Amino acid sequence: MKKQKSKFLAYVFLFILNIASSSCADRDNDFVDKSFDTAKPLYLNLLEVTNGNFKDYPHSLNEDSTIKYLQIDEWTGGFWPGILWFMYNHTKEEKWKEAALQWTHSLESNQYNTSHHDIGFMMFCSYGNALNYVNHPKYQDILIQSAKSLTKRYSPIVGSIQSWNVRKSKGDINLWEYPVIMDNMMNLELLFYASKVTHDPFFKQVAINHAIKTMENHLRKDHSSYHVVNYDPNTGKVLHKQTLQGFSDESTWARGQAWGIYGFTTVYRETKDDRFLQTAMNMADFFLDHPNLPKDKIPYWDFNVGQPGFYPDWDFDANRFKETPRDASAAAIASSALLELSTYVESKHKSKYYNAAVVMLKSLSSDVYLNTDNNNPYFLLKHSTGNLPSNREIDVPLIYADYYFLEALTRLKNMK
Repeated sequence: MKKQKSKFLAYVFLFILNIASSSCADRDNDFVDKSFDTAKPLYLNLLEVTNGNFKDYPHSLNEDSTIKYLQIDEWTGGFWPGILWFMYNHTKEEKWKEAALQWTHSLESNQYNTSHHDIGFMMFCSYGNALNYVNHPKYQDILIQSAKSLTKRYSPIVGSIQSWNVRKSKGDINLWEYPVIMDNMMNLELLFYASKVTHDPFFKQVAINHAIKTMENHLRKDHSSYHVVNYDPNTGKVLHKQTLQGFSDESTWARGQAWGIYGFTTVYRETKDDRFLQTAMNMADFFLDHPNLPKDKIPYWDFNVGQPGFYPDWDFDANRFKETPRDASAAAIASSALLELSTYVESKHKSKYYNAAVVMLKSLSSDVYLNTDNNNPYFLLKHSTGNLPSNREIDVPLIYADYYFLEALTRLKNMK
């Protein structure tokens, strides 16, 4: 009798647990659906104003509220077609697929771009997403050529892919001859893809070498990150550790930290090397445990803005903003990364990363950050910061914030 009663109570417990889980899933789906529903009219507007113009890629808003476009050779071109692929994935409506195909095809010539490191952003966010829905052999060839173009910026002496060409540092203090930035971790996925489809280990080895160098030189002892590391191209020696978009050389630029979490999670996925998993976890823990991370988990644009001991190489006016600007793009990138990272770890870390990602996404889906009030006619997320030290893109929408937000929502939906 006692066994039957225990068995009955166990069934009751499982039934209640299933109802609770379903209820939580429904609540999560509510904000996912709300976000995509909010996106539909905005992106239809954006399609309308860009109709037939496959040369200017929407990036942000100008100060007069007109659309800020970048051209095909700039780093953000792949995000708009990628967004359209996410819209097609969610809605299954052909109009989104047709638009995604047109905008993806517009980037074809970019496969030969060797002027900077961002070809992974440009081509994998477009053609890489396209391959999920259209099995076209030409797409594979384009991505292979894109990977070849990226590796032309790799130096075996340095062991890294050069991000930018020779340039001055912020404030013209140093000359960067071989600058490598944390953002570059995001372009390695293209190389892993190329290795898999060509069976050529070269692409994968370049990606691994770059990740190792980044792990060695971009990270501080507390697992925060430098934005820029400049190398001597002739010896591979580290010459400078600085920032371009962060508050100061020794501060932690929020989006840079998010790029690192995402990039090292991707490298672990492709290599199963525990060094990269631990690095991703360390960077994630720094981000999530930082005392300056707001309760809604949408970070300020830099974790150390205006703090004693951090000295910017640019004219910083502490009175310019009543509140320190947030960076919704950093939260969008981090949330997408944390969802994937949560699938590679156990117990408390699994729940920590997953729950933090959900909190971020719910915050971004709230009326504070989601463009439910028609703050502008075209973009989904508000309150991102592009490059505050250069006085560019402050408290504005950014196309890559929308992209990684929709990617994170799609990942969450698939996990459910």
